[in-house]
Amino acid sequence: MRISRYWKAAVAGAAAGTAALGTAVQNGTLTTGEGVTVVLAVLGALGLTWAVPNRKPADSA
Repeated sequence: MRISRYWKAAVAGAAAGTAALGTAVQNGTLTTGEGVTVVLAVLGALGLTWAVPNRKPADSA
């Protein structure tokens, strides 16, 4: 199965954003600092995951 680097990055960004947002709203409110943290988590996951190349598939014999 071949997954493009764009889908890999999008899924990683969504997972990081969901986790950060879930943690941020535990007390029922979302502060500016927590919002910035969510945005940085999404951007960091997108950038780092997109930058790492996919591993070449092993040849099946």
